[in-house]
Amino acid sequence: MQNAIFSTIRKSPGKVLRDLMSKECVMTIGAYNGLVGRILSQKGFKAGYVSGAAVSASSGQPDIGLLNVNDFTKVINEVYMSSNLPIIADADTGFGEGEMCSKTVWEYNRAGAAGLHIEDQVFPKRCGHLDGKSLIETKDMMNKIRIAAKARDDCSGGEFIICARTDACGVYGIEEALNRASKYIEAGADMIFPEGLTSEKDFKYFSTEIRKNFPNVYLLANMTEFGKTPYIPFKNFAELGYNIVIYPVSTLRIAMKAIDVFLEDLKENGTVENSLSKMQTRKELYDLLKYKPGEEWIFPNPK
Repeated sequence: MQNAIFSTIRKSPGKVLRDLMSKECVMTIGAYNGLVGRILSQKGFKAGYVSGAAVSASSGQPDIGLLNVNDFTKVINEVYMSSNLPIIADADTGFGEGEMCSKTVWEYNRAGAAGLHIEDQVFPKRCGHLDGKSLIETKDMMNKIRIAAKARDDCSGGEFIICARTDACGVYGIEEALNRASKYIEAGADMIFPEGLTSEKDFKYFSTEIRKNFPNVYLLANMTEFGKTPYIPFKNFAELGYNIVIYPVSTLRIAMKAIDVFLEDLKENGTVENSLSKMQTRKELYDLLKYKPGEEWIFPNPK
């Protein structure tokens, strides 16, 4: 019998996220494992994001496209099963050419993702907020999107979301980013992710221009830290014309900084006592997991 928690789901994750975005701008926080996904759900967030940078870093590797599709789907499924939230997931450059783009859509959909984004960088890719990026030809990216869009239709009846990320703004300027975005929508993208914009003015200009010809396209904004984008309040993004805002690596950065400080203190003082007030207690962890020792725990149990 289907688990009672998930028997309440009447729509696919893609449809859930599409419906959410039609009503409001969605704050979407990065989750790099199932436990982070679970706390997002507990705190009332409505969607999650699986970041290639966070998945790569948490495996001890840089964000240059070294992991494969199975590495990502493992995390996607963990986060989905632990949170019951719709998830947008990073797919880097599609893990290869057209054949892999198609496989990736099928695998991400099966893992529970609501959608994915593919970027137009050459492999090996680099973080979108670093200089020195190189892009593939527009026609080659369009071909990837056409193949991904067909897979979307075949695997989900069109509900899975295909997001095209363009890094053109930092390489050629915002007009080329707009030109590429238009071509990607024509190729079948449901959503556009203009990476590396450097001001609210640019975000507004991009959304205004793209919606002159494509009024129904979804737009994604990246509110990452330590990059080229200034710290824009979430509420502003709806006014700027965006449907979803991702905070891709924030939870990982917070966790790793806390671990760094803890280890320095432990090494110096030889005891964990100084750090107890900063730790999640055993009870808090069990409460988050909805676990009571001695009682049967039903999987999945995200709520």
